[in-house]
Amino acid sequence: MKRKSAIITLVAIIGVSLLTALGVATGMYIQQQRTNDPLSSLNSTTDGNVTATNQENTIAAIAEKVGPSVVSITTKSQVASNFGTSSSQVGAGTGIIVSSDGYVMTNNHVIEDANDVVVVDSTGEQYDNVTVIGRDPLNDVAFLKIESSATFKPVTLGNSSTLRIGQQVVAIGNALGQYSNTVTSGIVSGVGRPVTANAGNGQTESLTDLIQTDASINPGNSGGPLLNMSGQVIGINTAIAEDANGIGFSIPINSTKGVLAGVLKNGKVSRSFMGVSYLNITADVAKEYNLSVKEGAYVFKNEGSAISSGSPADKAGLKNKDVITKINDDAIGKQGGLSSVIGQYQPGDKVTITFIRDGKEQTTELTFSEYAS
Repeated sequence: MKRKSAIITLVAIIGVSLLTALGVATGMYIQQQRTNDPLSSLNSTTDGNVTATNQENTIAAIAEKVGPSVVSITTKSQVASNFGTSSSQVGAGTGIIVSSDGYVMTNNHVIEDANDVVVVDSTGEQYDNVTVIGRDPLNDVAFLKIESSATFKPVTLGNSSTLRIGQQVVAIGNALGQYSNTVTSGIVSGVGRPVTANAGNGQTESLTDLIQTDASINPGNSGGPLLNMSGQVIGINTAIAEDANGIGFSIPINSTKGVLAGVLKNGKVSRSFMGVSYLNITADVAKEYNLSVKEGAYVFKNEGSAISSGSPADKAGLKNKDVITKINDDAIGKQGGLSSVIGQYQPGDKVTITFIRDGKEQTTELTFSEYAS
């Protein structure tokens, strides 16, 4: 019996109208994710006649702490019609302030094709002078710069590789494009999810290694933060399942750290390139290809070589049918899929690759190059 596929939709808002008008210290921190006592939410505190659980107080504190670092984004672009005319297309999404001097991270599909971008902060202050620094369409992230002398409050980044199923999370975003800084909460329902999402313009995006959550994510939430209970960003809210309740997807924050570090250092987007085609190893993949491991990346391509000629993987001596199990100390599968782990590094970084060939574990040194789009 053929299994029905869920309808996955990216959660930026795009609307079309004929006439539309809308109105260097970086300060970024990357910290290890902390875990809380799982029984702490059973305790409560009393303030006058109002009793609130520690969990409720924590969510309120997260909203107060991170809210100033979450911005609403509106875009305008021109769309050609079949009659030789054009119309204004207006979009809405969310962004995350990642530096004190105004760098903002969001989804690529929020600002794709936009010729005008406006950012509104949590106080309602509008910034019209916004530069698109660059985009990484493969990972669906993009970076903006608010051109202002103001000092902004950046978020704190967590460690998405330590997420556990059932862990509590909080989402903040510009719900429906009109309710800025809407706060919702839920749990991590799954990790490592691959999805093919409808971008709403007839195009689709294939994304891998996503975080699944039941925290309510609505149209307009694209680009907003998914937070752990320490108020650290562990994901970027990106997509929802249309034909289900409480199924949303977020890009793991670790997969953006390498690109983000390059943006803050050099003011441009540059992504690490390894040069392999691969399959994420699941129980089905391990069985089909008779693999001896249950996790990792199987270097494989249906036709031709899975290793790009002259690529870092080629220079490092990797071959078809190798199984990559680690990059440095990050285990592929346990700490995220191969693409997410690679996303933590910048071009020029040297790493140790652990792989299995002919049943034997081996290592090799590899230096990432810059991906050329």
